[in-house]
Amino acid sequence: MSYATQASTYREMEVLSASPGQLVVMLYDHLLVALRRTHIAMEAHNPELRSSHLDRARLVITELLATLDREAGGEVAENLSALYTFFFTELVDLGLHPDVVRLGRVTAMVTDLRDAFAQASGVGLQSVAS
Repeated sequence: MSYATQASTYREMEVLSASPGQLVVMLYDHLLVALRRTHIAMEAHNPELRSSHLDRARLVITELLATLDREAGGEVAENLSALYTFFFTELVDLGLHPDVVRLGRVTAMVTDLRDAFAQASGVGLQSVAS
């Protein structure tokens, strides 16, 4: 079995055995990786790569929005929905008007949310994007 196959199998098992809170933290980790890669692409003045990573980030935000349980989550879910919508809008605008400072603010907000979810769900605070 190749290393890539083993890594893929491990990631699949990690996802299948994760709690809902751990899954949310994993989504945040993927989002943070995409945002970090977007930052690198912006600094390299590579619009194709920037667009690709922004697309990945927007897909993660869409997944976060889709998995919100608005009935059980009440006001918290509504606030998260508004925040995710803000993130999505910012990322669309950053695709048209690259700005590493604005991207940094979004990344900091996502990092804070990720850490809060990690703490609440008992997941380690060290982000994969650090």
